[in-house]
Amino acid sequence: MQWHDLLFAHWPLRPDVLRPLIPPSLALDTFEGDAWLGVVPFRMAGVRQRLSPPLPHLSAFPELNVRTYVVAGGKPGVWFFSLDAANPLAVHAARFAFHLPYFNASMRCDPTAGGVRYASVRTHRGAPPAELRADYGPIGPVRHAARGSLEAWLTDRYCLYSANRAGRVWRAEVDHARWPLQPAWADVRRNTMASQIGIGLATPPLLHFSRRLDVIAWGIEPVRAPDTSRYA
Repeated sequence: MQWHDLLFAHWPLRPDVLRPLIPPSLALDTFEGDAWLGVVPFRMAGVRQRLSPPLPHLSAFPELNVRTYVVAGGKPGVWFFSLDAANPLAVHAARFAFHLPYFNASMRCDPTAGGVRYASVRTHRGAPPAELRADYGPIGPVRHAARGSLEAWLTDRYCLYSANRAGRVWRAEVDHARWPLQPAWADVRRNTMASQIGIGLATPPLLHFSRRLDVIAWGIEPVRAPDTSRYA
């Protein structure tokens, strides 16, 4: 798959705010004492199984995730609070195959002279309402985050974690090059993506833009033991 026109919008939070929302077998990852919440809009393209061609009308669609960062068995990864997508088949498949909290949404991701105009309104029956309306785009040159920096810590993540209804935690490996990042601007007209999980966002976010990244995701495997790392 390819991820296009992606905005990383990140907010620092106290670890105790997010810790109750994470399964006990996962450690909440922190950077210099802060946990981070991300709201990440983008559009998918070329989604397909390996050795299969992309299917018309099914392989390209907008997506929007709300995430934080966790560790299990010493391996840092991403924990998703929600993922909204404008593709009911992809939503159903991801909920079934990856135990991920995907939701149906009405979405637009349109190019503008300065970047992207994005709109997402959740339509999933029985799910908490969630909406994002924003314009965003790049304002600087492309670069890779320096090793050990906050930007690298936020983006250089090569697995995701999920949990099934019984609470069992799973891991899926994700393979991609390092993110080509640009500093970004955003004009956010409405954002309830964090309030759906009971989180208030009172400060401006840290913003990064990426034009494209090619990604391979593998199937899930169970996380067999509780985390015993030094992470908070």
